Amino acid sequence: MNTKVIIKNIFIVCCILSIVSCSTDEKQTVTTKNRLVMQDEFDTAGAPSSAIWNYNIGTGSNGWGNNELQYYTDRPENIKVENGMLKITAIKESFMGSGYTSARIFTKGKVEQKYGRIEARIKLPWGKGIWPAFWMLGNDSDVVDWPQTGEIDIMEYLGNNPTTILGTVHGPGYFGGSSISKSYSLTNSRFDTDFHIFGIEWGENYINFYVDDVLYNQITPDKVPGEWVFNKPFYIILNMAVGGNLPGSPNNETVFPQSMLVDYIRIYE
Repeated sequence: MNTKVIIKNIFIVCCILSIVSCSTDEKQTVTTKNRLVMQDEFDTAGAPSSAIWNYNIGTGSNGWGNNELQYYTDRPENIKVENGMLKITAIKESFMGSGYTSARIFTKGKVEQKYGRIEARIKLPWGKGIWPAFWMLGNDSDVVDWPQTGEIDIMEYLGNNPTTILGTVHGPGYFGGSSISKSYSLTNSRFDTDFHIFGIEWGENYINFYVDDVLYNQITPDKVPGEWVFNKPFYIILNMAVGGNLPGSPNNETVFPQSMLVDYIRIYE
């Protein structure tokens, strides 16, 4: 058994023990690390598994609604599995009319989940204008407009603020600048210097947001000023945008290429 497999097995046992030990915490609504129903450990080098992932290609006409600057591709320069990890890389280059390239993959029609724990272990990049995310959309997104379809941002990160991530939901009446969001900040550390686990535990009337073993946010129907649209299956998205409305454009201090490394994604019922 290789070192990575041993480490991951130890990690799973430790996580289960840590969940059991905090089961009396009044803030802990549910513990779902007891039945693993989907995992991508990114152990096979090459392209991401076609049984799990689809690609978004292009600019999304208007920067995916956010005036982003990148062109998403399926090239190995921008996305590949190597050394047991998924690597999404943003490059500063002229490509198909855009000044940057990157990648965005999603699981619609292949892996969709209603409730449970969804988590990923990720090491983030850094720099002004770098905007990686691990997030979800409702599986009716082809027939229902956003934000009615619902959006759960398990982890959203602005590269010019490497100590802080955001956990957010968007829905009808609370989207964009009016979304329901909360930040989580590290003390004496940064998200670009090590891996961290970003996850949600999600049930009919709550979404709990975690960084590692810390529950830092709980969103319930009474905390949103509109319809609760989170009682249906959602699919997963991983991407790294460049520029756009939220982070702004890269500046002279932003170093390229920049990569987001994903060690694994796991879903528990």
